[in-house]
Amino acid sequence: MRSVRLLEASALVAMLSSAFSGCAGMSEYRHCGYGGCDEDAKITAGIETQLSQHRDLGPPDHVYVQTLDGVVYLSGNVLTAMQRETVLTSVHGTPGVTRTVDNLFVDANSGK
Repeated sequence: MRSVRLLEASALVAMLSSAFSGCAGMSEYRHCGYGGCDEDAKITAGIETQLSQHRDLGPPDHVYVQTLDGVVYLSGNVLTAMQRETVLTSVHGTPGVTRTVDNLFVDANSGK
């Protein structure tokens, strides 16, 4: 019985966090429109420019950057923890960034 309640509570938390993240995205859409805010586009472009200078991060588009209301979302693959830190340092040094959501995956096999 206790495990069922724990499972129900976990499901409720997952549903609420999905709903709240969707609300944030919808709010941003209403505020900036489909193309996003100009400031967010500048932040993304600045980070992508910095990352392009680090050839050790692999072929283009191994690290994906998206900015929403100053929050930078990172996803993709890097080969080492040091490369992850390089990406995060580039993000943290960019003006206008309020928070970073790191969804990078360290995968030593992705470069083979």
